[in-house]
Amino acid sequence: MSQDTARGFRQRVLDGDLLFGTFLKTPTTHAAEILAQEGYDFIVIDEEHAPFNPETTDRILMACHHAGIAGVVRVSRVEDILRVLDCGADGVLVPHVDSAERAKAVVASARYRGGARGFSNTTRAGRYGSIGMADHIAAQDSGIAVIAMIEDRSAIGRLDEIAAVEGVDAFFIGRGDLTVAFEAENQAAADVVGAVDAITSSASRAGRKVFVMSGALEDAKALSGQGATGFIMASDQGFLRQGAKDTLARFAGVLN
Repeated sequence: MSQDTARGFRQRVLDGDLLFGTFLKTPTTHAAEILAQEGYDFIVIDEEHAPFNPETTDRILMACHHAGIAGVVRVSRVEDILRVLDCGADGVLVPHVDSAERAKAVVASARYRGGARGFSNTTRAGRYGSIGMADHIAAQDSGIAVIAMIEDRSAIGRLDEIAAVEGVDAFFIGRGDLTVAFEAENQAAADVVGAVDAITSSASRAGRKVFVMSGALEDAKALSGQGATGFIMASDQGFLRQGAKDTLARFAGVLN
């Protein structure tokens, strides 16, 4: 855990820094501020599975910038990448990257030079026009982290092709979706464990980093041993639920 933001989130990813984050499921700026205050390195605004809209994402990214925590957005569609980057996202987490073609489309959407990102420097990302065109392009192309979610059975046989796409900075191992895809009982099933091994091995060969979601220390240690450096722990709602449950049990246990 570190509050070193001088290098920027993407550079810290590429350098293999140990990074701790969480999903943000509730459209509120307060959670982002609290998580920054407690030393988390990044949050992932979950547009795929939570009730965010462009305005709420915009406000939370503004809060991230002021609080000093990296704001990553899990987009639901590749077409949303432009919008969240213009709002100042430090990176994108993109679901269902199961082929080199999709990986290339993701990277193209996140890059100006050699990509397909529509230009504007009059956004938050461009400090509302105060950054010149060339400087803005250079800063954005070098500073935006692209994290591909590997969560489909079809991706497992194409891992090296996906990892070879220039501009894919890291894999996120989507063990939940992989468990469903393999029709397994849980994440400890042999097919899922084998997929995780294949993903970490492919990432290592290509020099890509690995992000995971983990809720148990022993699990996190094992994944760290396989090369994972980015850890997403629960969510703001998960923290609230667990904290509420533990507090009620503690007080009820004493006062009943």
